[in-house]
Parts: sequence; structure tokens; C-alpha cells
Amino acid sequence: MSRTRIKICGLTRAQDVRAAVDGGADAIGFVFYPPSPRAVSIEQAAELVALLPPFVTSVGLFVNPAPGEVEAVLERVPLQLLQFHGDEAEAECARYGRPWIKAARMRPGVDLLEFAASHPRASGILVDAFVDGYGGGGKTFDWTLIPAGFARPLVLSGGLDADNVVDAVRRVRPWAVDVSSGVESAKGIKDAQKIAAFIAGVRHADG
Repeated sequence: MSRTRIKICGLTRAQDVRAAVDGGADAIGFVFYPPSPRAVSIEQAAELVALLPPFVTSVGLFVNPAPGEVEAVLERVPLQLLQFHGDEAEAECARYGRPWIKAARMRPGVDLLEFAASHPRASGILVDAFVDGYGGGGKTFDWTLIPAGFARPLVLSGGLDADNVVDAVRRVRPWAVDVSSGVESAKGIKDAQKIAAFIAGVRHADG
């Protein structure tokens, strides 16, 4: 059984980055979507990414950005992976020359195979619950909407926390899990104990 990768998203403070890294997170996500309570400025992100050691991936989350917005971030912040959470087409995601993943907002009627086929150059497909607006709503979705044998690297998101992640990993067997609100004490403020408990749950599920 392969090890499930773990991304902690929506970090805004140095102590939270350190807690995630010390806990064993594989990737740290920074939100560049101003309406989000977890959004960071370019200056904040540059300082936080500088704290990451080797082999912990820096991820930038964008929602329907103008090209200049992404380019301005990349000039200052050495992001290793881009995450697109809006209605971006393949060409919009691929234009920056960085690896990227694309979020699918899951609800009945969404054909994930068709969605993945429309983004063939994505490094992986992230599945999240459909909510009004964009970004983390802290809601789970019906995991049976994920087709059996989905062949692309799958990142499971949406309402995960220490209480349900064991079941989620065992049932879905994703390549990675992505958590934000499930390890918070308040929006944008992470809780080191919740991070540790979440990561321990993933490791337990991996067996």
C-alpha cells in the first residue's frame, strides 16, 4: 500500500507552517483568492514559503485569476505547484510552465472522467464538495461519485478532519488528501494538535 500524501492548505502564519512541516505534511497550500478569509498577500506568502525545507511542496491556490495575477505571485513566491479552483480551461492552467492540479466541484451529475479528460496535462485532479462560491466550504460530498478505477492521481478534499479521514482514505484510496478547515481553530488559524491528529489518522489508515 502506497503512502497517502498530505497537503495542509490555507496557512497564514509562520507557526502553522512549522506545525504542518514538523507533523509530516508533504505540501503546504497558500490561498491567492482575495475573498477567502485564508488569503495571503504576495509578501506574506514569500515569507512563509521561505520556511519550507526541501521536499515539502509549496502550492498556490487560485480561482479564475487573470494571467497577470499569477505571474505577479510567481515573480516573488517560488511556488512548485499551482492549484486552480475555478472554471479555468486547460490552456489557462498550463500557460505558466509549472505543474498544476485542477479542482472538480463534486455533486450529482458531475462526470469526473469527462472532467479529467478536459484537463489532460494536469498533474492530478482534486475533488471537493460543490458549494456556492469557490473554495473550502468545509463540507464532505458523496465519495461514491468518484468512479471506480479512476486512473489519474486523485486528491481528496472537502470536509476532512481527524474524525473522518481514516474512513475517507480507506474507502477512496486517494493519492493525497487536502485539509484546511478541519485543522483550524478559526478561519485561517491552524491548530497544531488538530494537524498532528489529522496526519496520525492518515498514517493509521495507510496501515
